[in-house]
Amino acid sequence: MPALSPMRYAVLLGVLMTVLCTGNLSAETETDRIAQEIQLMKQRIQELEVLLKKSQAKKQVEGQPAMEAGDEVPQAAEGEADVAQAENETTEAVPDGIKVGGAVRLQYSNERYNQGNRERGGDFDFDIFRLNLDGTIGDVILSAEWRWFQYMNVVHHAWFGYDFSEQTQGQLGIHKVPFGVLPYNSHNFFFSSNYYVGLEDDYDAGIKFLHKTGPWDLRFGFYLNDEQGGADGFVDNREDRYSYDVVGYRVAGEGTFDEPANILAENNTWNARVAHLWVVNDRLKIELGASGQYGLLHNGSDKVGDHDAYAIHLVGDYGPWNLQLQASAYEYDVDGGADLMAVGAYSFYDTIPAEADSYTANIAYSLPVAWGPITNLTFYNDYSLITNKSASLDDTWMNVLGVAVSAGGLYTYIDFVSAENQPFIGGSMGSNSGETEHRFNINLGYYF
Repeated sequence: MPALSPMRYAVLLGVLMTVLCTGNLSAETETDRIAQEIQLMKQRIQELEVLLKKSQAKKQVEGQPAMEAGDEVPQAAEGEADVAQAENETTEAVPDGIKVGGAVRLQYSNERYNQGNRERGGDFDFDIFRLNLDGTIGDVILSAEWRWFQYMNVVHHAWFGYDFSEQTQGQLGIHKVPFGVLPYNSHNFFFSSNYYVGLEDDYDAGIKFLHKTGPWDLRFGFYLNDEQGGADGFVDNREDRYSYDVVGYRVAGEGTFDEPANILAENNTWNARVAHLWVVNDRLKIELGASGQYGLLHNGSDKVGDHDAYAIHLVGDYGPWNLQLQASAYEYDVDGGADLMAVGAYSFYDTIPAEADSYTANIAYSLPVAWGPITNLTFYNDYSLITNKSASLDDTWMNVLGVAVSAGGLYTYIDFVSAENQPFIGGSMGSNSGETEHRFNINLGYYF
């Protein structure tokens, strides 16, 4: 017979006290009644324990073991490169089942590098509609998201998971690659420049394990290919994807935004991220971490090279202040040599250097307010630098000064962006514009 829990001991003790205090009924009748009550109580206890277990399993956020709930709750970041955003839970979680959620976003942009846009006083249009499925059935976790744009429909992520313990979770499918500052190395709508070389908020297809013990946060992943099935995946357009991935390499005569003549894709990539958190006091917390990845490049028939990337990072929280620092380096080494790589995302091709270093420095301040429906303002300044590029390319830099406004289910980014050789800000990392460009952007997202 299994050991009785304290709850069951208490129930049985109460029943025995009832027996001792009752003397008016016959022993046989009383025994039958007590047996029935015990059976009903056992059934109720089992039901409550099952509900408690499922409720605990439900308390998790994408990419996190149950005990880490909230660590990867999106902060302020979502952009024309479709950055991921803060979310407001507006429906109650069920003990066992799948919750349906999503978002609708609209956007205003005033682009100083676009004469038509500038003369019109900017443009206001639809940005995205997305649908989310999250929950558990029988202790197996599901998390999936599909996104509709005006110009493409794509999967953001889709994975199954299981909590092996309170400290360890496994994920199988298309999920976030563990690298650098998490959940995002930025606070603004456009992410950092790292996003556009595949080193921030990148999603690929494989298996990942997350383990947290004390102050240590360990994440390991193996990715067979990108979210489109690699170089020979069955897709209509390799440039229709949410996160930036290498889709080929450039040869002489190809334009910056041309479809690559020589295709390739990441293959058999290993990722590892290790971070340690120091809680200095009730206001100051500091995380230091290191990340690395190594994998192959494949053209659909043969291995044609390899790629690697490394990073060290620091995240500091002091009361309402948040500081993010990261230094990274990456290289795509194609057999026979290539200085420029073709990347695809957001229904277009672009070019990045095959090798570069990157640095990011971001600071934010969170201010609670009570202005009608507005409950919080997050002020931030995010800076990115991509330097030491191959092909003797000029540096890319981007600075985003802005504020994120929380108001019920509505989350709004108000950004002023200054940049040079930066995608979506009038440039490309694979060419030299020689001009500093500016963009004022407001993105309104309602999350449900």
